[in-house]
Amino acid sequence: MDNKISPEAQVAELELDAVIGFNDIILWDYKKRKLLARLSLHKGKIEALAFSPNDLYLVSLGGPDDGSVVVWSIAKRDAICGSPAAGLNVGNATHVIFSRCQDEMFVTAGNGTIRVWELDLPNRKIWPTECQTGQMKRIVMSTGMADDDSFFYLGTTTGDILKMNPRTRLLTDAGPAKDKFSLGVSTIRCLKMGGLLVGSGAGLLVFCKSPSYKPIKKIQLQGGITSITLRGEGHQFFVGTEESHIYRVNFTDFKETLIATCHFDAVEDIVFPFGTAELFATCAKKDIRVWHTSSNRELLRITVPNMTCHGIDFMKDGKSIISAWNDGKIRAFAPETGRLMYVINNAHRIGVTAIATTSDCKRVISGGGEGEVRVWQIGCQTQKLEEALKEHKSLVSCIRVKRNNEECVTASSDGTCIIWDLVRLRRNQMILANTLFQCVCYHPEEFQIITSGTDRKIAYWEVFDGSVIRELEGSLSGSINGMDITQEGTHFVTGGNDHLVKVWDYNEGEVTHVGVGHSGNITRIRISPGNQYIVSVSADGAILRWKYPYTS
Repeated sequence: MDNKISPEAQVAELELDAVIGFNDIILWDYKKRKLLARLSLHKGKIEALAFSPNDLYLVSLGGPDDGSVVVWSIAKRDAICGSPAAGLNVGNATHVIFSRCQDEMFVTAGNGTIRVWELDLPNRKIWPTECQTGQMKRIVMSTGMADDDSFFYLGTTTGDILKMNPRTRLLTDAGPAKDKFSLGVSTIRCLKMGGLLVGSGAGLLVFCKSPSYKPIKKIQLQGGITSITLRGEGHQFFVGTEESHIYRVNFTDFKETLIATCHFDAVEDIVFPFGTAELFATCAKKDIRVWHTSSNRELLRITVPNMTCHGIDFMKDGKSIISAWNDGKIRAFAPETGRLMYVINNAHRIGVTAIATTSDCKRVISGGGEGEVRVWQIGCQTQKLEEALKEHKSLVSCIRVKRNNEECVTASSDGTCIIWDLVRLRRNQMILANTLFQCVCYHPEEFQIITSGTDRKIAYWEVFDGSVIRELEGSLSGSINGMDITQEGTHFVTGGNDHLVKVWDYNEGEVTHVGVGHSGNITRIRISPGNQYIVSVSADGAILRWKYPYTS
């Protein structure tokens, strides 16, 4: 795997890292990238984890079905003791934070519960003490511990901060009294120099101090703040948001610099411009983004609020990006500026689900949720419907156009692939299979097509008469959603719900290479012009760039 554009960034070097899995806690050696142990005790979801200050213990908090807190010995890779995390008359505990000075004290908090715990190692017990907040009932969504353990802070869904004393277990103060943090206090970090860094669900980053908690410094970021990681003494820090932005902020000037970004929703499509691997475009939800391939940098972002983009294509001359939207419109944008060039209104009744362009830049072929395939004539000033082809009975999932622009093939979830004559504007052949077709490709010599879909089969078909030539088992589990073929036709790639990128030999029908890296269903996949890279996109918002395994 060459590189990855991803919503995550590692900004702090840790000796140990723990990853939450279903039932299991996986303990890793971070430097060696090595799995140390699997710790199994919780039933169902694991809500939160925290290491003790000297890495002697790990404390884990079970989800609603489990409700227990467990202390683990890291040296022995075994549980020391456990206890119900919250009392009977309160909600679930959802957060845990360790003391910064001692390995025997930690705090859990959640819906109406705040507890300070002490570890009694000789007796293998943990003893909880309920903290008193008087009449104040809050749901905790973030925690922060002072460096000297003098206080800990709790951010709440109502947008205020509670300051607690871990020795007396009493509320010291709470605020702000007015102008509470919109959408809750989603993250808190205590600074050694004094004061707090607070992030809100509305994307506001604030430096404030007890007891007023009024903003001393503040900036507005894009997306609800999910994490703040300090560098050194906190002179610089990194902030992550729900919209997959990672910012670097210097404390003194309190100005943000965007250092990494990616899609924060399922990526629906990926496409390269004709003849160049330097750039590619992706679409997800309301965004179309253009990326610089080798550096992973975002060059352009086009946003249409409250809409979903299902497909994109570059015109061969590179002068426009054509996009398919769920509001039934086809929108064309300039790829350098993102300027809207034209809109085709009411292109399809139930949204535009697939799009393709002809190499002479005079036509756009679109597919809709109702199953229609429409051919549009694109002029300098006008966009005219040439023909509506009504054969598919369900959503059109993929469209590919022949090089000479006289024919195209459309795949649909109604179990048919149709080869259309674009001169006479009528059907040439129909291919039937017991599947929901997700992807289709012409072999470069254009006498065969390959298809795949929910039946996990990769089928080769004769274009001339629509007969099946061969069928391959494409995946052991889950639909195949994306497919692309090299310009020479010797190899093709597939990706789908098994999260694997597979490179196939076209003639042998065998897998030659497998790429493991996606954690979500692969939605689309492309080979770059010149066969330098494979780029795959997935439902978790990730874009992965792979080195193509063969030299051209």
